[in-house]
Amino acid sequence: MKRIKIFSYSLLFVIFTAFNLQAIAQPSTEKAAVDPEELSNLRKEIEKNPADLDLHAKYLKASGFTRKEEGEIAAFIKQYEDWIIKFPTTAAIPYALGHAFAGKESPKAKPYLLKAVAIDPKFDKAYFDLWIDGERWGDFKVSREYLNKAKEAAPDNADYAFYYANGFDDTDFELYRKLSLQVAKDFPTSERGAQALYWLAHKEKNVATKILYYEQLKSSFPVDKFKWSMSGMSTYFEVLLEKSAKEAVGLAAYVAGLPLQERGLKTWNDNTQLAKNVAEVQSLLKNGKAVDAIAIADKIQVPRYGSSIPFIILLKAQVLDEAGKTKEAYEKLLTFFAKEPTEKINNQLLIYGNKINKASAAVNKDVLYVRDTTARQAPVFNLETYLTKGKSSLNDYKGKVVLLTYWFPGCGPCRGEFPHFENVVKNFKGKDFVYLGINILGDQDDYVVPFMKSSGYSFIPLKDNKDWQKGPLDNRGAAPVNFLIDQDGRIIFSNFRTDGSNEATLEMMIQSLLVKK
Repeated sequence: MKRIKIFSYSLLFVIFTAFNLQAIAQPSTEKAAVDPEELSNLRKEIEKNPADLDLHAKYLKASGFTRKEEGEIAAFIKQYEDWIIKFPTTAAIPYALGHAFAGKESPKAKPYLLKAVAIDPKFDKAYFDLWIDGERWGDFKVSREYLNKAKEAAPDNADYAFYYANGFDDTDFELYRKLSLQVAKDFPTSERGAQALYWLAHKEKNVATKILYYEQLKSSFPVDKFKWSMSGMSTYFEVLLEKSAKEAVGLAAYVAGLPLQERGLKTWNDNTQLAKNVAEVQSLLKNGKAVDAIAIADKIQVPRYGSSIPFIILLKAQVLDEAGKTKEAYEKLLTFFAKEPTEKINNQLLIYGNKINKASAAVNKDVLYVRDTTARQAPVFNLETYLTKGKSSLNDYKGKVVLLTYWFPGCGPCRGEFPHFENVVKNFKGKDFVYLGINILGDQDDYVVPFMKSSGYSFIPLKDNKDWQKGPLDNRGAAPVNFLIDQDGRIIFSNFRTDGSNEATLEMMIQSLLVKK
């Protein structure tokens, strides 16, 4: 299988990748030598103990199945199909083959997994694979039922409980909240318990409630013992930084005082200093000492990723404005807003614009100028379509704003992002707007049409073409990777992510391109 990378555009996405459905682990492309004698011995052992899953795992590894192309695994498949006939009441046999295909994110997994649960209706591992496979087919309701069966068959499995809870975060938040708190309660010694609280805190929109969950995470799952609790403290720090820099100092100093590795210690020492600088800047501003605050504000580095970026940008601009440098404050916000528009930044940009005698029309003109100077012409593609015969070209969408995403059915982060895209694009129905999705894994083609029909997602699925010279639309073999292309075929926004916290930003991006002219 082709090696796929997943970009980490933010701390949120790094963690989201691990959380959402499954980690995407790609096998090495190097082909290890197969030992015929080892395989022969393992076959004999399986003949004696066909229900032994450990033996099947060893046989799978020894055969090199995961590293082989479709045409090289015929003997492996035949062996298992022979065993299915020979051991018709042994669920482990079809499961082992289905699990092998599921590991390759292959559409061929499903019938074997179904055969396994038909033999053993309480086979939790097979249901778990059917859940993940069902997500790739876009059959979310059925896949959730499979996961529930896995959970019922193995109620002590924290993974099943955690993933089942998270399946409701977009559709029934109160049920998601209830189930997540139950996971934290039922699995107090598991990373999944910590992860459940962390994600509940992150997704909670009420700041006071969010803080309560982070505090529960901190007290119930010691930060120095649970990696998900440590990760949670990073996002908690950002929440506190905006709410109360002094509280953020306290949290950062607490974590920095724990036994940490050198890299972690540096991060939290830096966080402590960051929060102290923010607190000092805010104190100086409160006391009318904006000029003195400039030197401190200059020490505050805008992080590359994280939810605190807009807050820090606004604070730096505020210092400049109150120090009499409103034009510089305006330009700082202008540069940021042109790339990542938010309502808060827009409102403040208009205020600063008014102070330097720029009406809203002039501000908008400045924003367009910044975007125009960084825009790049999108290379024209001519890609096969899945839902209709023929091909689709970028030229077909001239005069339309194009949201383009690279994806593949096995990509959990892609599937996690789609509902948020849908929440936004539904607002542009009937407008000069089109939503395209390029599947980058041809060996998952069989999933695509069923995925589109079952999921109800509205993007137009296209097949990637390795001969297409992508230029500035290059996704570098990664997914998800997103672009927004204007009505003139120019790339205006790129490498952005959309989740439950920033749907409004994507909406503003699209709207700004629709009204540009």
